[in-house]
Amino acid sequence: MSSEHHKPPRQLGGELVIPILAVGFTVYFFSTIWNSPWTAQVSAFMVGGILILVCAIFFVRCAVWLSRGEASLGFGNLFTMDDIRSGRIGLLVSTVGYVLLIDRLGFTLTTFLFLALSMLILSKGKNAAFITMVSAAMALTGWAVFIWAFDTRFPRGWFETTMKAVLTNG
Repeated sequence: MSSEHHKPPRQLGGELVIPILAVGFTVYFFSTIWNSPWTAQVSAFMVGGILILVCAIFFVRCAVWLSRGEASLGFGNLFTMDDIRSGRIGLLVSTVGYVLLIDRLGFTLTTFLFLALSMLILSKGKNAAFITMVSAAMALTGWAVFIWAFDTRFPRGWFETTMKAVLTNG
């Protein structure tokens, strides 16, 4: 008698949802920046290219697992209790919130809230002060590079309007 435990194949269907959506969004994003300044195009293609490369590597790994019989395209793991415990649902909600609020709150404030909330979810609430500082630094850097220095067409909100007035009027 064999004491070897047969492990069921890994279900990749649920794991492929986000990478497929990410590639689709990136291709759409590329199609919208043709008339943007070259600096914005370079930044967008660098970030989008890295995202597509990482997704391609994952797709190749999935193809290898499928060919070896170590995985299936099942969706049984799409939503589990681990999604709640790991924060995946919270990350999904914060991402949807980011998309819905960016036009109202502007790029900088929405980015700060998204980064802070996402990192707090992933850290399970630990190091809140440090996460807040890192999120603020990243959002301010994004504002300084994309809105102040390159004058991209990111959504402007209270923060961007206030900073423009302060920088213009002193």
